[in-house]
Amino acid sequence: MEYMGMAGVASISIIAWLMGEAVKLSPLDNKWIPLLCGITGGVLGVLGMKLMPEFPAADLMSAAAVGIVSGLAATGADQLGKQLEK
Repeated sequence: MEYMGMAGVASISIIAWLMGEAVKLSPLDNKWIPLLCGITGGVLGVLGMKLMPEFPAADLMSAAAVGIVSGLAATGADQLGKQLEK
């Protein structure tokens, strides 16, 4: 069941991407999207560690780091998709 931990990490990226999409629809400036995705990912990483025994981090700092990187990956994936369309 180790793959379930990695599914949690992928879920963080998807949720962070959705947060970025929500910011695009709000009056908030788009320059805040990477920061908000990183923060969202960090919080979700810590929650994932607490709620999922298979989560691939055993301490708060590692869980936050996994979450932040996953959240920022959502921003990168979104930009990669936009650049490939050009």
